[in-house]
Amino acid sequence: MKLKKKLLSTVVIFAALASLLAVSLAFARFDMGEHGGGKYKTQAGQSNTAHLYLFEKYPDSWDIVKGGAWGKMRFNFSGPTFDFVFNGHRLQPGKNYTLIYYPDKEGNPWPRTDIILLGNGTANKGGNVHIADSAELNTDLPSAADINERAKIWLVLSTDLDFEANTMFGWNPTKYLFEHNLITYDDTDV
Repeated sequence: MKLKKKLLSTVVIFAALASLLAVSLAFARFDMGEHGGGKYKTQAGQSNTAHLYLFEKYPDSWDIVKGGAWGKMRFNFSGPTFDFVFNGHRLQPGKNYTLIYYPDKEGNPWPRTDIILLGNGTANKGGNVHIADSAELNTDLPSAADINERAKIWLVLSTDLDFEANTMFGWNPTKYLFEHNLITYDDTDV
């Protein structure tokens, strides 16, 4: 009887360790990916699909606000169009938001006149927004004019943008979501 109990205990301990190993390996996948890497960015195996997390951040330190607003974007690394789905949470209900590519330039000129508007939506009464599009960018991300090797994706207030001139003139960083990692995208038809 004691041998059966020891054997059962050993099997239970082995199963628990195997489960922990499986969970550790699953979380380790979050750190892979040449297109941005990092804890909150994953590539689905060898596929063309990846995920990017955006977070509310403190503008003085750029640290993530714990329990703050956040979002997740699924996108393709390459293709003739930038295909993405973005879902944001804990945003201000009723506010219009726009997902943008924000290129950095030498000297950081302001207002920024070369942003790319990816899509927009209004946060519902629960503070959630859904934005999905197949955007024709006619450029890779980052663009040739960007000083970064990877692209910044932000969710900003639509009222801080001029949609006709592709210009960002307002700055309300406490109401935005900023990328956790930078991304790349290859526009295959340019």
